[in-house]
Amino acid sequence: MGNLQKLVSAVLMALCVAFAARAADPPAVGTNTLKTGTLSGQILTTGGTPLAGGMVHFFNDAAGPPPSQDKYWRVPDFMQALDSDGRFTVVLPEGNYYLGAIKRVSGKTVGPPREGDYFYISADGKGLPKAYSIKGTAQVDLGRMAKAFPFKSSTVNYGNGITAIGGTVLDMEGKPVENAFVFAFVSAAAVGRPLFASDPTGRDGKFILRVSDGGTYFLRARSVYGGGPPVAGEIIGEYGEKEPVAVTVNKGDRLSGFVIKVRKFTGRGPQGVDK
Repeated sequence: MGNLQKLVSAVLMALCVAFAARAADPPAVGTNTLKTGTLSGQILTTGGTPLAGGMVHFFNDAAGPPPSQDKYWRVPDFMQALDSDGRFTVVLPEGNYYLGAIKRVSGKTVGPPREGDYFYISADGKGLPKAYSIKGTAQVDLGRMAKAFPFKSSTVNYGNGITAIGGTVLDMEGKPVENAFVFAFVSAAAVGRPLFASDPTGRDGKFILRVSDGGTYFLRARSVYGGGPPVAGEIIGEYGEKEPVAVTVNKGDRLSGFVIKVRKFTGRGPQGVDK
């Protein structure tokens, strides 16, 4: 391995520990270091070829429900690129983690899987999401996982039995906004990683944000997927005219009619948005 590759590998590992530490529970009181373990493996397609060029996702069991193929899209707590052999090695804080992977072939680079994307969620013998335990200094090799398959959008459930919040994303002139994601946060601050994400809005600005078993959420719309601070040029907005307003949905309910108005972020002014 060349010096540049070694440097990139070291930086990725450092970022992995830092990001996962923010997503996981804090260390016990009185400790100065976060106990971590190593999880590695290789993800193959159902045809047996490596999922090269894909991304592996990790979901902290303590932070939310298991990932789902059809009922909702949980935002990963951490993700890492797979190498040319579909392999990964990641350092994570102690805890239990679900594992998933996507290889984008649909032309869409972020968000939930689209038609034709290779998709994978770790599962047990009954087909239920499987969590892997990470304990301090442990090195767990999951070996080969030949499960990634071409995703079918027809398998996504938008009908009976899901829990969802629906509405429209509009600009400040009241026009529909296309290609915006709507995220569900569990705190009014709406910082860090959201828990759930919608598919991108269409030309009509409509969104359906599916969640797991109900709860209280704060909604934020962005044209850039995931957490982190806004970047200049993207659109951003929250549900609530003057301050974030909580939305409570019960399991099995489908709420609708929510309007989120967005502005273009410029990085200027006290609120960092265009007036």
